[in-house]
Amino acid sequence: MRTILAALLSLILSSAAAQEWPQKPLRLIVPFAPGGLVDNSARVVAEPLGARLGQQVVIENRSGAGGNIGTGAVAQAEADGYTLLLGYDGTLVINPHVYSKIPFDTVKDFAPVTKLGDATLILVAHPSAGVRNLKELIEAAKTKPFSYGTSGTGNTTHLVAELLKQRTGTKLEHVPYKGGGPAMTDVVGGQIPLVFTAIATAQQYVKTNRVLGIGVPSGKRSNALPDVATFEEAGLAPFDISSWVGILLPAKTPRPIVEKLHRELVASLKTPFVRERYATLGIEPVGNTPAEFGEEMKADLARWAEVVKAANIRVD
Repeated sequence: MRTILAALLSLILSSAAAQEWPQKPLRLIVPFAPGGLVDNSARVVAEPLGARLGQQVVIENRSGAGGNIGTGAVAQAEADGYTLLLGYDGTLVINPHVYSKIPFDTVKDFAPVTKLGDATLILVAHPSAGVRNLKELIEAAKTKPFSYGTSGTGNTTHLVAELLKQRTGTKLEHVPYKGGGPAMTDVVGGQIPLVFTAIATAQQYVKTNRVLGIGVPSGKRSNALPDVATFEEAGLAPFDISSWVGILLPAKTPRPIVEKLHRELVASLKTPFVRERYATLGIEPVGNTPAEFGEEMKADLARWAEVVKAANIRVD
């Protein structure tokens, strides 16, 4: 009886807290530096979310160690609903496999709220590479090596390329860059034949024919570059991978707060302002349930574990 009463009292108190929440500004921790895709995805949604909640949502950039520092800070924060994490797939579902030690447990330390959106990735080539589509690249790269650039080691673009390599038996050699911008600059200049990057980084160069769109590893073509075929159209079905961003809270945050934040985030994602800005970033809004988001993270953790093990990728 005491246990039941205690549980009822806890439920009543948490429900009351959710009704009163928020009473002060919220911190949205972005575990990367200002200006990139992850940071911009947070800033776009912060304004309408703050308006709906009646409190300012303050962006706090805490970069370092591939997102581990900022993500770890949220894992250790008070679970009162005032510290949010802008979660990035590279940090949450890939870093646990490529770093020997990280300051968080993706499954145990967070309460998923919702996936904000999927960012379409793209493989592009300099015209001098001599390949115009994925089928031609696979055929050519089985006999001679092709180097490809990404924004670093152990992130989503790197692992998508490694998965392509494992699925096709091609000779692809990784060249990590300190960001997608420098990698894009080098492929445009012909210093490297291939680059895997976010479609937002590459689309202006594809549209002006400075690079060729070889393929997108998503299940459908991108609205930003509808003429670029998918990997599945080239015969690699199933091959449906995007990079994603989402919102999470510390694990013990009261459930009513999680649910209220979820409702307001989903409503924010439906606003024309967010949808238009996300379109320019190459992000497709999602807004799934906390349970769905949590299950997707678990599935991604399992998928990338296999790819990392087969490619023997380590960051430290």
